[in-house]
Amino acid sequence: MQRLLSELPQFFITAPHECPYLENRKERKLFTTLDSLNSISLNNTLSKQGFRRSQNVLYRPACTDCNACLSARIVINNFKVSKSQKRLQKKNVTINRIIVRPFAKKDHYALFQRYVQVRHKTGGMSDMSFYEFSSMVEDSKVSTKLIEYRDANSVLLGVCLTDVLDDGVSMVYSFFDPRLKTNSLGTYMILDHINYANELNLKYVYLGYWVQGSNKMQYKSSFSGLEVFISQAWKTLTKEPMCTNLNELLAEETISKQVSNIKILDY
Repeated sequence: MQRLLSELPQFFITAPHECPYLENRKERKLFTTLDSLNSISLNNTLSKQGFRRSQNVLYRPACTDCNACLSARIVINNFKVSKSQKRLQKKNVTINRIIVRPFAKKDHYALFQRYVQVRHKTGGMSDMSFYEFSSMVEDSKVSTKLIEYRDANSVLLGVCLTDVLDDGVSMVYSFFDPRLKTNSLGTYMILDHINYANELNLKYVYLGYWVQGSNKMQYKSSFSGLEVFISQAWKTLTKEPMCTNLNELLAEETISKQVSNIKILDY
């Protein structure tokens, strides 16, 4: 379907700022906003091209001297659960998945605060108010679910804000009780989202970003069937490093070229 130029999304670029994953690097993002009329179709279309959602903004990295930060997804049909992942599922067998509408509650916020104070104390979310947290959870113009993970006594252990796309589920933001280290709740929630996508007959679980050289992101590479979006295509992530030197990961395209390569014909 053809659209008027005024109906097409406009793209913007952020100013450079410190990279949260790699030292001595600057980060920039290419982004667009979701409108109320075509937000679901735009989210579906751009998620397939490496974009992520944060409230009503879709974005992906557009750094000038590095492309180490890559969108990642699990191909459900190519995923095979490992022995350690099977043990983890057995260990957490009493955890219940509860799908509710995206509405922030006090126990969600308390768990979020506990999580960021341990895992991201120096990040921008550490002083987030309940009002700001509520906006993060509730401000969505797409098909969004809030997935709770509770134990047999209904104690909240983890939360994931999840978008249901036309080809998969996207884990927008997740957090969990950092005191339960042996339960590996972050990994467990990904495993459960693979099951959730299967139940919905969807093909992918979108994980956000995988960053070569970042210890924070290495756990994602433990999942088989992982793909990353690079050079305008999804490619299987192998055990071999994609580049032996991060300095060689230079951005191949200008911003204008990146925008011109975005496909929005089905939007």
